[in-house]
Amino acid sequence: MTVREYLENEPLLFDGAMGTYIIEKYPKYAKEQLERLNLTEPGLIQQIHEEYLQAGAVAIKTNTFSANCQTLQTDRKQLEQMIQKGWALANAAVQKYDDTRFVFADIGPAVTEGEEFLFYKEMVDIFLQCGAKNFLFETQENRAGLEQICSYIKEKEADSFLIVSFAASPEGYTRAGFLAEKLFWQMQQSDSVDAVGFNCISGPKHLLERTKRLPAHRMKKYLTVMPNAGYPAMLGKRIYYGKNQNYYGKSLIELLEAGASVIGGCCGTTPSDIAEAGKLLAHSAFSYQTLLEDRRKAQREYIRKASAQETGNGEIRGMQNSQNTFAQKLQAGKKVVVVELDPPVEPDIDFFMEGAARYQHAGVDAIDIADCPIARARIDSSLLACKLKRELGMTAIPHITCRDRNINATKALLLGLNIEGVNNVLTVTGDPVPEAMRHEVKTVFSYNSAVLSRHIQTFNEEIFARNPFMVSGALNINAVNFDSQIAHARKKIENGVSVLFTQPVLSERGLENLKRARAELPIKLLGGIMPVVSYRNAAFMNHEMAGIEVQDEIIRLYEGKNREEGEELAFVISQNIIDEMSQFIDGFYVITPFKRIELVLKIVNYIKNRYVDGKM
Repeated sequence: MTVREYLENEPLLFDGAMGTYIIEKYPKYAKEQLERLNLTEPGLIQQIHEEYLQAGAVAIKTNTFSANCQTLQTDRKQLEQMIQKGWALANAAVQKYDDTRFVFADIGPAVTEGEEFLFYKEMVDIFLQCGAKNFLFETQENRAGLEQICSYIKEKEADSFLIVSFAASPEGYTRAGFLAEKLFWQMQQSDSVDAVGFNCISGPKHLLERTKRLPAHRMKKYLTVMPNAGYPAMLGKRIYYGKNQNYYGKSLIELLEAGASVIGGCCGTTPSDIAEAGKLLAHSAFSYQTLLEDRRKAQREYIRKASAQETGNGEIRGMQNSQNTFAQKLQAGKKVVVVELDPPVEPDIDFFMEGAARYQHAGVDAIDIADCPIARARIDSSLLACKLKRELGMTAIPHITCRDRNINATKALLLGLNIEGVNNVLTVTGDPVPEAMRHEVKTVFSYNSAVLSRHIQTFNEEIFARNPFMVSGALNINAVNFDSQIAHARKKIENGVSVLFTQPVLSERGLENLKRARAELPIKLLGGIMPVVSYRNAAFMNHEMAGIEVQDEIIRLYEGKNREEGEELAFVISQNIIDEMSQFIDGFYVITPFKRIELVLKIVNYIKNRYVDGKM
């Protein structure tokens, strides 16, 4: 019997967790790479497979979730041995049963960016050589490589049964920042996938709520849901999941009633949880045949009424926000002027507000506000942005970093900004905390700026559709290895960034890289201008400020200059840079040095007269 034939008559009950169950029973393996136990402790692995089968599991997963060369830091030969042994152990366990027990080759998410198909193919080829027909791609964070690898498997093994399962937080997002339900509906369109659903991160309650929101009439594939046992707590130095088999078992039955055809357990679940689910299912009034018939009837009616266009998958970018005048100006092809003002370190903000007002009067389009530069506490950039919006009616672009907030705190912040009418943000990873402060200041850094941008675009689609954010990012045009910067910029663009602010151009390399960015990146570029005001300032920027390069010829020009001479030289050099970069950019991004507002106003006036109002 095949999995597909089985599912025409009965729901498929999977096993539970392998990893957390091993650690619960044998704490000594807590720091081991558990896939290696296929070779070092094969009896233990087969025993756990048998426990789940005895508990009533119809399908079991091979102990190969992280069996890849990158995660295990191993070579191809040893990887083959681990996968082959893992496959053999699972199949040995089901030999005692009839043909209504199934083994699934278990594969976790890709750990290489840009080469996901090749990552999966290495493992899939080994499994196919073993005779595998059923595959589970679980705990996935995005779709990269999945449709391609599933098509590849179907070409090699037409009778294969392929499951793709996304890991969704209670809020509905994957670790990579994608909206899990959107990934779910996109994967529903794949001709090569047989079942799609969710597993891990969330407990039964949240995955049940997610399942109930899925309209049955749109479901083209079998629905699979495998929740965690709940949410873990720390006892001493160990992760502990609460024990309530009856609650968990009832939850799996509720998932079936809500439309799932494939159920099972993820982190924290044990054979006892699966046994309880099997027992409750055997005595339940739930009719799987009725579920299938109702779903198919709903699908037929939907197909009859629905238009050819699939809804809900359109990408929204902040430039489409009619309330965002800054975004609209960029979209219209007009050059913009943005000035950066550092947030104060003390509550006295008169200088900041007066400076912003003067820049506004000079015709600046937006004020850019850094988020605690050099990782030292300053007034919060988002709060200052709200103050500028309320009191001056001015567009502000606060930086949002990954350094100090997890995704929940970031979402809460964005909700606040949105209701205040602040709809432009610049995502940055954030400067690291200085070594001397790390004993008292802890960072977050649970994701980078590209992932943060993806989160914000996902929020735009889900909750900010009527008033979305335009997301900007940073581009280091002074990098020695600019290929990597181009690649990272492409990832940011893919994740929803609409504008890139460059580091200041103060060298030939910076200018050439800016030209290259213009030629290669399909995005709006704001060229960075940071006036150098003294020899000491130039030397400091060149040696102490990450991402900034001041050409030696420029540094030498400042030797022996007093304050007035230094400022005049700064204006002349900035003029030359503006003229050289103007044809390669969509706007100017001027950084205010040492509160030199008068100097920056001269630069702004030059830009306005020559390239904005003068339209050169």
